[in-house]
Amino acid sequence: MGKIKWCKFMTTANNYIKETIENEYNKSKDENYNYKQLYSNKLIDYRAQKGSVIRIPKPTNIPRARELGYKAKQGFVIVFVKVRKGSGLIKKPNMGRRPKRVGVNKITRRISIQRIAEQRAGKQFPNLEVLNSYYVGEDGQKKYYEVILVDPYNPSILSDKDINWIFSSAHKKRVERGLTSAGKKNRGLNNKGRGAEKIRPSLRANSRKAR
Repeated sequence: MGKIKWCKFMTTANNYIKETIENEYNKSKDENYNYKQLYSNKLIDYRAQKGSVIRIPKPTNIPRARELGYKAKQGFVIVFVKVRKGSGLIKKPNMGRRPKRVGVNKITRRISIQRIAEQRAGKQFPNLEVLNSYYVGEDGQKKYYEVILVDPYNPSILSDKDINWIFSSAHKKRVERGLTSAGKKNRGLNNKGRGAEKIRPSLRANSRKAR
């Protein structure tokens, strides 16, 4: 099979995989497939996994992983992470307050659940750098993500001009500094134009006035 034919074949295959996964998320109705049941079975498998950070052999959503920089070669690692939904756990104060000022419910985190998943994966594998992550599902209690990690000292990574930038000291601990795609989105760096003046170069540089 020639190179052009192979590229067309892979593009078609990726489109079919994307369409199937989107139908599962949307629980689409189809005569041939029960997407709602497929998605439900997938979540049952996710829930049954022991541990909250688990290394897996390959991504379940290959097209999305490739869009975010994944390659099927040495140095790339895929990790499945589950994070509980809801606000943070805040201890109820034991000093006197009227009920209105107790303030323990609906206190949300400053960072998104996806960033929490990336940080947990980075903490579990301290010798790797987090490249990106993507959503794979959620149920009533937890959200599930797959995180792409890279070994910056692997020879196959150092020799690949598409990814060897991650070896630079500017990308050290990038997940903690909000340099991933989810991190930049959570920091508001996707916003442009009026109302985004206090976001760049960072919230800290502008006394956190953007929040």
